[in-house]
Amino acid sequence: QVQLVESGGGLVQAGGSLRLSCAASGRTISSYIMGWFRQAPGKEREFVATIKRNGGSTYYADSVKGRFTIFRDNAKNTVHLQMASLKPEDTAVYYCAADWGYGLGTSTHEYDYWGQGTQVTVSS
Repeated sequence: QVQLVESGGGLVQAGGSLRLSCAASGRTISSYIMGWFRQAPGKEREFVATIKRNGGSTYYADSVKGRFTIFRDNAKNTVHLQMASLKPEDTAVYYCAADWGYGLGTSTHEYDYWGQGTQVTVSS
């Protein structure tokens, strides 16, 4: 069992930056693919970014590529999402998730554990 707790969300102006963090407990995240997803009001949860177990491979949604960076610190059992050049359309609840499997990590159904989410609001 893995418990995930996100932090770092908040209100930011368009063009600004935020760093989201996800702290894991219960098991080491080095055994998991880690991902970030987001869900805006009235919309389905969507993929944002994923990172493989050793941190050597990452993958991003087209909408955030070049603006967001996912990275992990397995020693500290944390994963982060550095967000820059934020846009109002990035407004959503952001979720951290852990995947025990060996897929690409871009679909919600691949993930076994989820955090409660942290709100990010980007004002125009």
